[in-house]
Parts: sequence; C-alpha cells; structure tokens
Amino acid sequence: MNTLEGLWQGFQVAFSLEGIFFVFIGVTIGTLIGMLPGLGPITAIAIMIPMVYGMDPTIAMVLMAGVYYGAVFGGSTSSILLNAPGVSGTVATSFDGYPMAQQGKAGKALAIAAIASFTGGTVSIILLMLFAPTLAQVAVSFGPVEYFALMFMGLVAISSLSDGSAIKALISGVLGFMAVTIGIDAQTGTPRFTFGNSNLLEGVDFLVVALGLFALAEVAFLIKNRNNIGVDKTQNIGSLKLTKQDFKEMTGPLLRHSPLGFILGVLPGAGATIASFISYMTEKRFSKKPEEFGKGSVKGLTAPETSNNAATSGAFVPLLSLGIPGSGTTAIMLGALLVLGINPGPLLFQDHPEVFWGVVASMYVGNVFLLVLNLPLIPYIAKILKIPRPLLISLIIMFCMIGVYSISFNIFDLYLLLAFGLVGYLFRLFAFPAPPFILAFILGGMMEQSLRQALTISNGDFMILVESPIAIGLFILSFLSFAFPFIKTRKIQKV
Repeated sequence: MNTLEGLWQGFQVAFSLEGIFFVFIGVTIGTLIGMLPGLGPITAIAIMIPMVYGMDPTIAMVLMAGVYYGAVFGGSTSSILLNAPGVSGTVATSFDGYPMAQQGKAGKALAIAAIASFTGGTVSIILLMLFAPTLAQVAVSFGPVEYFALMFMGLVAISSLSDGSAIKALISGVLGFMAVTIGIDAQTGTPRFTFGNSNLLEGVDFLVVALGLFALAEVAFLIKNRNNIGVDKTQNIGSLKLTKQDFKEMTGPLLRHSPLGFILGVLPGAGATIASFISYMTEKRFSKKPEEFGKGSVKGLTAPETSNNAATSGAFVPLLSLGIPGSGTTAIMLGALLVLGINPGPLLFQDHPEVFWGVVASMYVGNVFLLVLNLPLIPYIAKILKIPRPLLISLIIMFCMIGVYSISFNIFDLYLLLAFGLVGYLFRLFAFPAPPFILAFILGGMMEQSLRQALTISNGDFMILVESPIAIGLFILSFLSFAFPFIKTRKIQKV
C-alpha cells in the first residue's frame, strides 16, 4: 500500500460519522483538560483505557490521539491567562504569552497561540505522513552520546533566558540542576539530597516545580500587589485582530519551528516540552530584537506554540513505527494499543495500516476542529481574566493542588509545591529568572543519564563524545549558538 492509498483509507475512517464524532470528543476533552493546571493528558488517557476496551482499535486511537494533541493545544490558555501551565509543553508559552495578557492583549495572545498551534500541528502531520518510516530509523540511531550533545545544545542557551544578569541566570540553572538530582541515583542506587526523607526517594515531579515556580509565585505576587492598579490591566482582553505586522512577525517562527518541533518530537524522550524550550531559545538567540523576549514578543509566543504542537504529532513516529514511546503520554498509549490487541512496530504498516493512516488522517480533522472551536471562543475564554481577583486566586491554588495531588496522591508533594512557590516568589522579588531553573530541571536529568551511559559504554573514556558525526554536528551548532550573539554585537559596533 503506497502513501496515497493509505491516506485515502485513513480519510475514510476520519470522515466517517463515528470517526468525526470521536475526533470531536477527543479534542474537546483534551482542550478542557489542557486548560486545567496540572491535569495533563497522561491522566485522561490512563482513565480512558478501560473505556476504550472492546472498541475498534482505530477509533480508540483516534480518540486518545485527539485528547493528546487537544491537551497541548488547550494548555496554552492557562499559560497565557494565568501564568499557570496546563501541561509541561506549554511552560515556554507563558514567557511571552502572560506578559501580553498583562499588557491587555490576552485576546491577541490567544489568537496567535491558536494559529501557531494549528500551523505547527498541520505541518507536522504532513511530515509524519511523508517521512514516518524513514525518520523512525534516524531516531533509533540516537544513542547516549547523541542525546548528551542534544541536551548540551539546549543548556548552552541558558544565558539567553535572562533579561539582565547572566550570573543570576547561571545560579538559577545550577539550582535547577540540584533539584533534578534529588532522589535515588538510578545507576548506583544511592540517595541524593533526600536528607533521610523517604518521600524524596523518587525525586521531584516536573509539574510540582513548574506550578510552584510559575503559578504559585504569580499568586503570591498578585496578593502582594492586590492594591496596585497596574495589576488590573490583565482584566483587559483587548482586540483579537492580528495586524499585518503581527502576521509578518509570525511567518518566520512558523516556518522554522514546525519542522524543528516535529524532528525533536520524533526523538524518543525529547517531546513537546524540550521542543518548545529549544525553539524559544533558538528564536531569541537569533532574533534581531532579543530584548523584546519575555516582555510580550509575538515571535517569543509563536515559536514555542508552533513547536510543541508539531512535536506532539512527531511523537507518534517512534510509537507507531517502532513501538517505542517517546513520552509518558505515548507510553500510556502504547499500553492501550497492546490492550486493544495491536502490536506497534515496523509490521504495523502491513498488518494494521488502517490504524496508522486513520490516526494520521484524524489529525487533519482534529486540528481543524481545534481551530474552529478555539478561535470563536477566545472572547469567552479570555473572560477568565474578569473573574474577581480573590476568586481567581483561590481557583488557581485549588487547581494546582488537585493537579499535583493527582500525580502521586501524596500530601508531601503539596508541601513541595508550596516550597517551590516560595522559591519562585523570591526569584521574582530579587530578579532571578525562573526559566533557566526549569530548563536545567528538564534537561539536567536526561543529560546526566546520557553522559553516564556513554562513559559506561566507553569505560570512562571521554573521547566517545566526539566519535559520533551527529554529536559533533550538535556540538558545532552549540558553539555557533553561543558565539552568534557576540559576532552580531561586534558587527553592529563596527557599523
């Protein structure tokens, strides 16, 4: 079966009444779950497994896939309006989305996010359709050395996440590294930074850190400035119309980060979170106006929103082509496929082509649904900002608490949430940037694990890090990324 025949078969599934109904249900549930801080798609899909048992496997996958990319699409709403990321992949969205909301441009920010999400998702579906089998083989060629080089490239840009002192950005990054090492060392079994507390043996969950640093810190800031008239500017929704200048600024990031997000999504373990951070940092690093980032930049909002949705579709490449889940959510979907009697892998194209092509075709329909659902609803969604401030603060705290508690059902995680909320508030008070902390927390664990695996393979010889052509290419890109701002500054000075 060639691509066109497969896609035709997939569209027959996607445009059937049953297919359209379950795509709509999936993206609607996903969007609503994505808007609630802490309640990610993993929980929703895990709950759905018993419900889809006995269903047609293709329709079941269409439903769960809709929840997945719908949640990433909807997660941007709470990031922009409340500075409380609904899912981990939308943390970078808040860097410029929330400042736009604070400036009374919440409607415009949501419109940009919707268009960027739609574009990133659609482009990645086309790439998924054309290159899935080939890219799956490339993803398999990534070993510990290549992953270390990829994580290193991401960390090189920590300094670019600071608006002021690079020293403060580095301190923030080091603290993030320290936080991610909490728990049992997977290689030696040694407890690290647990201080004899058994609740810390499993480490600290990402959502605890993200919601504490951003959502609770914002709550504390709102309470502190409750009498400040300036804070109430966030209640202005503003116009939803995008100007020619807005579209002009969006075009570059849309074209650049759709394929980049897709490729990063294909790599097992990278996912939408890392894709969004790398896109944001890359866009800022090579921007002619990096000083606008973090203050409501259109490019700063478009880049991560495009990338995280593109990565969501890319995550289906290793899942369906090789049977390797690229993220926690796709791991749950792998389990669901096995429960439904489908074995993902190279033979999926031959044995069950309707599953692969049905999911791909449903994504086209799902992305259109998401755009049609979200754009007209923006004025109503943005009215969240008009909720009385005391009630809004209470709701944010409640959703954060529910989201964190639903991960482990452990009261101790709630104390950790408050602790990271205090850290986030102190960061804002003393002008320490929080993004380097969260970036180091995300990349640090994978970077350490990849380095140790590589050194184990080479018996401690560091030269293994420069033996892979892919790794060398990534190290060169890291150097160019680090040196580019200095070269650009010198050129400007000469002019």
